[in-house]
Amino acid sequence: MATTSQSFPRLPADADAYARERVVPLSQIVPAGRANSVLDLVGNTPLLEIKRLTAGLIPTGVRIFAKLEGFNPGGSVKDRPAKKMLEVGIAAGKLKPGKVILDSTSGNTGIALAMLGATMGYPVELVMPSNVSRERKKIVEAYGAKIHFSDPMEGSDGAIVMCRKMIEQNPARYFKPDQYNNEANALAHFETTGPEIWRQTRGQVTHFAAAIGTGGTVMGTGRFLKSKNRAIRVIAVEPDDAMHGLEGLKHMASSIVPGIYHEKELDDKIQVGTEEAYEMVYALGQTEGILVGQSSGAAMIAALKLARTIREGTIVTVFADFGDKYLSTNLWIGWQEWRRERLQQVIAKWKNK
Repeated sequence: MATTSQSFPRLPADADAYARERVVPLSQIVPAGRANSVLDLVGNTPLLEIKRLTAGLIPTGVRIFAKLEGFNPGGSVKDRPAKKMLEVGIAAGKLKPGKVILDSTSGNTGIALAMLGATMGYPVELVMPSNVSRERKKIVEAYGAKIHFSDPMEGSDGAIVMCRKMIEQNPARYFKPDQYNNEANALAHFETTGPEIWRQTRGQVTHFAAAIGTGGTVMGTGRFLKSKNRAIRVIAVEPDDAMHGLEGLKHMASSIVPGIYHEKELDDKIQVGTEEAYEMVYALGQTEGILVGQSSGAAMIAALKLARTIREGTIVTVFADFGDKYLSTNLWIGWQEWRRERLQQVIAKWKNK
């Protein structure tokens, strides 16, 4: 099975110095006013403090921030590792003219690869469960990528297996970024997401919590933040059941565990239910005015649970994408019954916990 990197790049003896090299002054981090390609627009996403929703629910000494990854050009956090994996593949001579980029995905990585393949001049083929949202399918096709659909009942694992078979049948045709096993995935977050959070919180972050699909975000960002301050706690967020409805996330005990996911490096793991994550998506829209996907709802639930266990601290989580890619999914089936009264019930439930 082809990968672009077999292990996480070794850090120099002074890991803190290595991390400092990747932190530039805050004054230099601004959205690109002019770009040569979409490659220049990946990263440097804003950090939003969640205030209205958390009022009265968390201790006054605790703050919760969310990294809004929907501002990436492909609309999600997956733009970061997709860009890095392709760059590493080109540098290693594995991705070259004539190759077709192929990977398995639940959607966001596929969109990122399709977007980047279009701008870099490489054809892209993707294996996706057939039940991913209609919006994601159309976006991928709009970038000119070809989709191969896997069994929806097998989830992301089924897409992984199908992708492997395709490569075995024609290994010379494809370049597989292999987001689940390519350590360049985590490296992208070590080099970008982590430094951005450190700058944006001015080094005051005490806890980092991220939902896990491939595990790249929590592993890479966590490694960077711990290189700056070993006391920072890094927490993974996962569905609480194997038959969950949180598209893109993995329940690790019942899934093919990604090669880049190393649970021993984490300080804790928080499990979140599908229904409560969906409710949080609705609540965020009606209190903070931000429409996000279900993985972001899960991340916010975990941040709230974490906030209620400490007296003071700065919690940063990741809102992986915006919610416009999910309007045709089960996430919004119950929306017609959702009213402000229900929002008040949810908030009251948290106050009583």
